Amino acid sequence: MVRQMRRLAAVLAGALATALLSLGTTGPASAAPKPAPAGVDITGVGLAAPLQLRAETQPAHVGAVIDQVNFLGSRTGMASGPKPADLGPKYTVVVLAGETPKQTYDLYPKAVGGPRVFRPAKQPDGRKTSAGWFLGRLSMSETLRTAGVPLERQFDTVSGGVGGGERVLPEDTLDPAKDLDEALGDLQRLLLLNVGVMLTITVGLAGIALLIRRRTR
Repeated sequence: MVRQMRRLAAVLAGALATALLSLGTTGPASAAPKPAPAGVDITGVGLAAPLQLRAETQPAHVGAVIDQVNFLGSRTGMASGPKPADLGPKYTVVVLAGETPKQTYDLYPKAVGGPRVFRPAKQPDGRKTSAGWFLGRLSMSETLRTAGVPLERQFDTVSGGVGGGERVLPEDTLDPAKDLDEALGDLQRLLLLNVGVMLTITVGLAGIALLIRRRTR
């Protein structure tokens, strides 16, 4: 009985040692490799050299620029875009993983009718896709400007929804003095209307009272 217990203890100890050794030797090697950090290269009008943005140093700018194109996915764009004269300045954005180009897009932040994105059929990573034109985000111009592209500041953009985004109200509608004058004018008209109604009711009641008084005499 004692011998059997010793043999069982030896087997268990050997199995435990083997398991510990296997964990120690294969653990680090089997760990999944970390994905390469993202980056973007931007070339275009007004840029003498490519604008190179990397996630290690400028994560916010990299994320904002990639956000201008990541909504496209596998969507099918329009076969034709605006006339060349209506496109405005062109900026080519290349999305990288580490230093390896993966995707490329042509951005037109000043296109007539709103920003446009063109996705070429030929992509750096060799994947198959279809060429197409897409409506860009309204935040495109400000995103590129903030990242370092020489564009004029645009004040009418709040956020970029897919294919457009949202715009703030025109500047004249945000004038507090104008809003106050309009509110006071509306209040004055409302008071005059109420006074008119009260006068009409008062005159009507007085007429009825006079008529009743005459009949009771």
